[in-house]
Formats: sequence, structure tokens, C-alpha cells
Amino acid sequence: MSVKKHMRDFLIDVWIEFNLGLYRYIIEGEKKMDLNLHSKTALITGGSRGLGRQCAISLAQEGVNVAICGRTLETLNETVAELKEHNVGAIGVVADVMDANSLSRFHNEAVSNFGAVDILVNNAGGHVSRSDINEVSVQDFKSTFDLNLFAGFQLMQEVIPGMRNNHWGRIINIASIWGREYGGTISYMSSKAALIGATKHAAITLAKDGILVNSIAPGSIEHPGGSWERFKSENTQDVVDSFIAQNLPLGTFGWPEPLGDLVAFLSSDRAGLITGSCIVIDGGQSISMI
Repeated sequence: MSVKKHMRDFLIDVWIEFNLGLYRYIIEGEKKMDLNLHSKTALITGGSRGLGRQCAISLAQEGVNVAICGRTLETLNETVAELKEHNVGAIGVVADVMDANSLSRFHNEAVSNFGAVDILVNNAGGHVSRSDINEVSVQDFKSTFDLNLFAGFQLMQEVIPGMRNNHWGRIINIASIWGREYGGTISYMSSKAALIGATKHAAITLAKDGILVNSIAPGSIEHPGGSWERFKSENTQDVVDSFIAQNLPLGTFGWPEPLGDLVAFLSSDRAGLITGSCIVIDGGQSISMI
């Protein structure tokens, strides 16, 4: 083959790839980072809305088959339909993450549909009680740990054998800036801090098996049906503006897409040197330097 013909064929290939990418971006509206995740399988708790939904979308955009769980069938079905628009497999399972049998069923359904889980995103979490040390009951304190720590811990243990067999896996735990420094309620802060600690310990243990484990600490991210949307609707504009001025250096609440894209990146081989980390995504909101 002559040098001229070789160069011509090379330029044709480049032209085709460029135009295919342009078509996907403009015509299909597909946003991809080309992370080489096609046909991987992700398991996402709380994936029907909010941050979990965005994690699912960002992974589906990279060609990942996605299993999500949530509490409402209608919302699950809506999100699953949206995920399938990216030409990936997607299922939604009604599950209570505070029930061990429900979590196992969720995991088993994902494996039955797509095979071993490659990517676990422990996103579901929240508050059981908003009381402080003087008022919170021991039971509510324990229940918050069930929600924010033990549910994710169980799923980690369930997916690890399959990941170990493939010598490849990604576990991403959604924590909070209030697991790294003072903020929120005592039960929420304590449980998120424990999740960050469990993430670090698991990362060291599983590194030799090709399994990377990281946590993400979001700040005040607004999304439909979320706590910060409620905060804005339940308070005067002066109160909201004061909160933003005092706490959010960028002058706005966060939004879900950057977190979803971070999850996709951490799921890829491009993040191959990142494990045991807690990555803050808060627009400069947190005070801690570590």
C-alpha cells in the first residue's frame, strides 16, 4: 500500500468517526465521554430520581446496562424508559434498601438480566430523624445507619465475589460533605462519616482484586423532589438568598449532572489510580481542607 493511499484511508476513517460522533451529539443528543464502559453492568440504589437517576443516565450514556431500585413503580418505569433511549438494557426494581431480603432480590434480578455487576453505586440515603443528641432516639439513630451505611455495606458484600472473579469492579458510595465535617443532624453526619470510613478500608482490602472503591461527598445539590428544592419552597426568598450568600461561593445550588459524570468517570479505567478517595463536589461549600 502506498503512503498516499494509506494516508487517504486514514483520513477517511477519521472523517467517518468525526461525523458519527457529531451525529450522536447533535441528532441523538447523546453526551458521551467515550469511557470504554460499553456493556458493563451497573447497580444503583435510589436510581429512579435525583442524584441516583442522574448517575444512571450518565452511565447509560456510556453504554452501561443499568439496574435501578426505588420505592415507587411509576417513577421507576419513567426512568427506565428514559434509560432505554440510550440503547442499553435497563430494569427497575421496587425495593426497600433497609430490608436485607429486598436488597438481595434487587441484586439477583440485576444478575439474572445482565450478569455479574461491574459497577455498584450506593446512592440511596437520607434522614430518619432530624433531632439532635438531646432528642433523637437510639432506634432512630440505628435506623439512619441502616439507611446510610448498612444497606450499602450489604450490597458491597453481594457484588464483590463477581467483581473478584472478573478482577475488575467499581464501587462508588454517595456520602456527603457532612460526613467529612460538622453539619446536618448527628445521625446523618455520623452515618455518612462511617460510610466514608468503610469506603477507605474496603478500597485497601480490595485493591489487589482489581476493585476500586471511592466515595463522593456532595454539597447542597438541588433536584426535583429533593430536600433543597423543599428548602427553597418552604422559605422566603430572603432566607434562601441569605443561605446562598453565606454557604455557596458559586452563588447557586448545585445540580446533578456533574455528580453523574463524576460517577461515570470513576467507573472507567481512566480513573485507574483513584481508590480509597472521598471526592468533594460542592462548589466550594465545605470548609475542610482535607
